[in-house]
Amino acid sequence: MNPLAEAYARDGVVHIPGALDAAALAEAEAAWAWSLANPGPLAAKIPTKASDATFYQDLYNPDVLTGYRAMLQASPIPKLVADLWGGGDVWFMYEQVFLKEGGEARRTPWHQDSSYLAVAGDQLAVAWITFDAVAKSESLEFVRGSHRGRLYNGSRFDLEDDTLPTHPTSSLPRLPDIEAERDKWDIVSWAVEPGDLIVFHPAMLHGGAPTHPGQRRRTLTLRFFGDNAVYDPREGGAGPRVSGFHQRMKAGDPFRDPHFLQLAV
Repeated sequence: MNPLAEAYARDGVVHIPGALDAAALAEAEAAWAWSLANPGPLAAKIPTKASDATFYQDLYNPDVLTGYRAMLQASPIPKLVADLWGGGDVWFMYEQVFLKEGGEARRTPWHQDSSYLAVAGDQLAVAWITFDAVAKSESLEFVRGSHRGRLYNGSRFDLEDDTLPTHPTSSLPRLPDIEAERDKWDIVSWAVEPGDLIVFHPAMLHGGAPTHPGQRRRTLTLRFFGDNAVYDPREGGAGPRVSGFHQRMKAGDPFRDPHFLQLAV
């Protein structure tokens, strides 16, 4: 196993400097711009206390391949992800775009993406791309190894309580207040330049720093799965229902559906 694959299995997250050359980065940024110009049904502004701040996200656009197919098929990312898994097939699951700018935009609360998704397995990955340089102190943060720990309820992104659960009746435990007890957690982050890649398992506890007046942060995340991913209709984990794939699977089925793009690696 190569060192990056070992680190991914152990820590749940890796930083790959310079993973994207200028052309691949430009194509990823063009895909991000396509998303802003073509908002999907889940596009929304995340509430923030500062009235002059923007915290925008969009995800799971049902027409995403119109703006992303060529980029995904030419990108080195699917091969990088497959190498982290030790080889095998790779499918694109969905995209998520973020824009923070203007005034003081709130930090992204600690959460796990898997809490919102109906998929399980080791061969899952989120590729995080920034189009603006981000200092270590303002970068995405992770609790190292948390992908091998318990799964918590999702965060409602409430302005007063980051741990307020998305699904109050779920048996999943409430998120701990990591930000209030940072010294009790093994938190890791990196300074990131455009062209760098952070890849993490969606069960990782992670959160992001706020942006301050005059700053702009543009990021794109691409989510992938591999051969051993299975459908897991956990409580509250149906995931975005735009495609209706959940209606065509039962628990334990291989996570496959015609609308997921299989990529050559």
